[in-house]
Amino acid sequence: MTALTVRLPDEKHRRLKALAKSRGTPLNRLIDEMTMLMSAEFDAETRFLLRAKRGSGKTERGLALLEKAAR
Repeated sequence: MTALTVRLPDEKHRRLKALAKSRGTPLNRLIDEMTMLMSAEFDAETRFLLRAKRGSGKTERGLALLEKAAR
């Protein structure tokens, strides 16, 4: 495991500590969960953009497939 030093404004640190306490979890675990969610969102966005790029210029084919699926 890697240690990471993060500088936060005092108010933000206080709020994160309060959030962690309200969830009954240590601050480190809360931050770990937050970074995991952000990583998952980034991965999903990356996959979406790659798929969009593959479909670029194929509007008519996509619409035809949707029409076929609706029947």
